[in-house]
Amino acid sequence: MNFFKLPFLLKLTLVIISIIGLGYLLELGQSILAPFFLAFLMAMLFLPFSTFLERKLRFPRSVSTIISVLCMLMIIAGLIFFFGSQLSSFTKDLPHLRMQFDTVFNGLQNWVYHTFNVKIHEQLDYIDQALNKLLSSSGVILGFTFGIFSTGLGFLIFFILFFIFILNYRRILNNFIVNVFSEKHKASVQEVVSEVRVMTKKYIIGLCIQIIIVSSLTSIILAILGVKYAILLGVLTGLLNVIPYLGICISLLISCFIAFATATPSTCIYVIIGYIGVHVVDGNIVLPFVVGSKVKINALFSFIGILVGEHLWGISGMFLCIPAIAIIKIIFERVDGLKPWGKLLGEDEKPHKKKKSYKISKNITLKEMD
Repeated sequence: MNFFKLPFLLKLTLVIISIIGLGYLLELGQSILAPFFLAFLMAMLFLPFSTFLERKLRFPRSVSTIISVLCMLMIIAGLIFFFGSQLSSFTKDLPHLRMQFDTVFNGLQNWVYHTFNVKIHEQLDYIDQALNKLLSSSGVILGFTFGIFSTGLGFLIFFILFFIFILNYRRILNNFIVNVFSEKHKASVQEVVSEVRVMTKKYIIGLCIQIIIVSSLTSIILAILGVKYAILLGVLTGLLNVIPYLGICISLLISCFIAFATATPSTCIYVIIGYIGVHVVDGNIVLPFVVGSKVKINALFSFIGILVGEHLWGISGMFLCIPAIAIIKIIFERVDGLKPWGKLLGEDEKPHKKKKSYKISKNITLKEMD
């Protein structure tokens, strides 16, 4: 059979049309694809536990799936209870926070008046105009809030159902992916699928460990600085840190906001220094030693992924885009024709670079992962 080589411009046109079509389908199927992908990631995380129940304890697959779902629901319920209890105590301090902000706001008004010669009533007029514009769209805000609630409830239901199906029918899905290719490619496809499954599992576990470490470090620093709700802000920082660069900045602004309201303005400076320290530790120690360099995405495509993910799937897309790009990078690096694209997504590799290692004790040495 003779194959003809397509011209470069024609191939480029087909690639662009395919990307546009794929993006349109992703945006169109947000309500299904977003919970499905999150369920896939969580299934990879619970896969060792489910396999242990089946092989060691001889549980049927349906029973192991139900136990895995119950464990996951307990974790979600624990997080909801934690954030709910923290936010309830936060609402009790709202009168104090309001008094604190009134004092700071009055001082800021006087500073603006003496510096820019803008009278206080003129400043209030500007603020009233902005508030009126905001309140005039209250119907839109209420509709948006209701939409988020209903979408979030549907997202959770779909997520749980997809999680059950993926764990319960993982063998059928694996066989389909392998058998859909021709006989001569089955061995290589099975190898790629196995490697992707292992690397994805390691990546998700490493990401969870990274969240725990960043949350603990941030909570300790904020507690030492005397910032209220240190644990809440620490956990929030660990979760937002999944969004590279942008997440740590958002959590820093929130922490500075709380520190400014509950402590002294100078505390904000120490909070900024502490967050910079956490970010340095996370980028140079936690990420290479816990997550590994093989799934590390460079800053350019991390930022592009965040923008594209937010445009396609909103806030959930910002969280899911980095694991998605990491999985795509893993697949690309194991397919001969796509290896250059996998290298493009990753960090610049330095030849003959020795892996870092830290000796913690006589029998424990921390080595940088691949």
